[in-house]
Amino acid sequence: QVQLVESGGGSVQGGGSLTLSCLAPGSIFSTNCMGWFRQAPGKERELVAAFASGGSTLVKEPWRGRFIIYRDETKNTMYLYMGSLKPEDTGVYYCATTPTRHPGYMCMAKEYRAWGQGTQVNVSS
Repeated sequence: QVQLVESGGGSVQGGGSLTLSCLAPGSIFSTNCMGWFRQAPGKERELVAAFASGGSTLVKEPWRGRFIIYRDETKNTMYLYMGSLKPEDTGVYYCATTPTRHPGYMCMAKEYRAWGQGTQVNVSS
């Protein structure tokens, strides 16, 4: 079982920023999809941003233009920079990964199998 550990959540006022971190095994960075999900209160978990297997990125709407996904493989860490935060961004954010995939493949949300424990983000108005 892949172990993922998130950190960096907290409370911030609208318009502020936070950066989440996900510590992951170094072996998955080049072979698996890796992503960030958000679960808002009373709603299902949804994909926010992801790396394809091998490195291209995707940020879903409505976060595109405000959030950036990036990683530092020397630190075995994936990040989610969240800027211009809004109250509707509130929720628990999870780091996740898939089984091994072909290089360049952008995984669908349903393919993610291993999850971190989640980190709470609260954005006040």
